[in-house]
Amino acid sequence: MSQKYMVGTKFHNPGKDKSVCMVIDYLITINLDDEIVKERYVAVHDFCGQPVVDNDVTELRITRGLIV
Repeated sequence: MSQKYMVGTKFHNPGKDKSVCMVIDYLITINLDDEIVKERYVAVHDFCGQPVVDNDVTELRITRGLIV
């Protein structure tokens, strides 16, 4: 698998809070056998004027809230 969404991609946060999030990084976890174990995005959104970083954002979450 490879990175589908580039840094700067914007999407809506699911749930009650429909804040606009932006992808700021892409993380890959690899085990000792050089197998990809986990792929996640890092996103940021504002809450009460402060940036909040979420480092466990799935590709599906971005796809569901993608701003076209």
